[in-house]
Amino acid sequence: MKTLLILIGITIFSLPGCTQQKLNTTDMKNNASDMKFNALTPEEEAVILNKATERPFTGKYNSFTEKGTYTCKRCNAPLYKSDDKFKSDCGWPSFDDEIAGAVKRVPDADGRRVEIVCNSCGGHLGHVFEGERFTSKNTRHCVNSVSLNFIPAGTQIAQTDTAIFAGGCFWGVEYYMQEAPGVISTKVGYIGGRGTNPTYQEVCSHTTGFAEAVEVVFDPQKTSYEAVAKLFFEIHDPTQLDRQGPDVGDQYRSAVFYKNEGQKAIVENLVEILKSKGLKVVTEIVPAAKFWNAEEYHQQYYAHKNGTPYCHKYVKRF
Repeated sequence: MKTLLILIGITIFSLPGCTQQKLNTTDMKNNASDMKFNALTPEEEAVILNKATERPFTGKYNSFTEKGTYTCKRCNAPLYKSDDKFKSDCGWPSFDDEIAGAVKRVPDADGRRVEIVCNSCGGHLGHVFEGERFTSKNTRHCVNSVSLNFIPAGTQIAQTDTAIFAGGCFWGVEYYMQEAPGVISTKVGYIGGRGTNPTYQEVCSHTTGFAEAVEVVFDPQKTSYEAVAKLFFEIHDPTQLDRQGPDVGDQYRSAVFYKNEGQKAIVENLVEILKSKGLKVVTEIVPAAKFWNAEEYHQQYYAHKNGTPYCHKYVKRF
């Protein structure tokens, strides 16, 4: 552990527990609470949360032909374009493609079919079938109308979602995240500790429990939470406990702060994949708490310095 000297004006004081490269006094959405879901009727809860199926030919979007975008009834994430909807006469809305990264496939509990869920919130949509030759894409997403909302063409759609990751020095994590396809913005800060308005000096003292983290805002029509989470596991070493390279301490721990059950399930699945490859993953998977922005001189540090990370690099793992 190093003791560092920091020059501020003419005052010199010592700060234990931080790497000297991270201290520079000349370069000098707070709220990351869980995603707010839409209120659901008992019928909607039965389908979206408990995986029931609406009666065939009764859904409002079964014979619906307007142009626009179909979104998740629970979280408003864009799921399907009207251009990919087709008539299958199966009794439920049918699509032969989804918006990239919007829909996740999981084995159905019946052991035969493939369930489809919203990749943002995990809400049940229906099932996907292949090989029926209805369209050239040979795929049918059979979706419950009750799982959907519809936004007419020309209407502006909210296109952001948020992820929070901790994986060592937040400079390095942000460096890779801010350049990823579909990422709109990044912020470095502190999360998962005790107290309010933590400072960098307090976090480095190892007494607050806060982790250095990055809040990533992305466009779910251009990327997905799963894609962003995969990148996170490929730009840091998830097998290192309370450290990352030369940076040692609980503020450098590997952690994912999930905002909803859908994000949690995605990360848990990725961890299992990594473990199956022989990696002894120590990444914490915990609910998101309040995210406190770090000091301004930490934001987009490498972009401002025209530098590159000293303890992060890309390693393909998936």
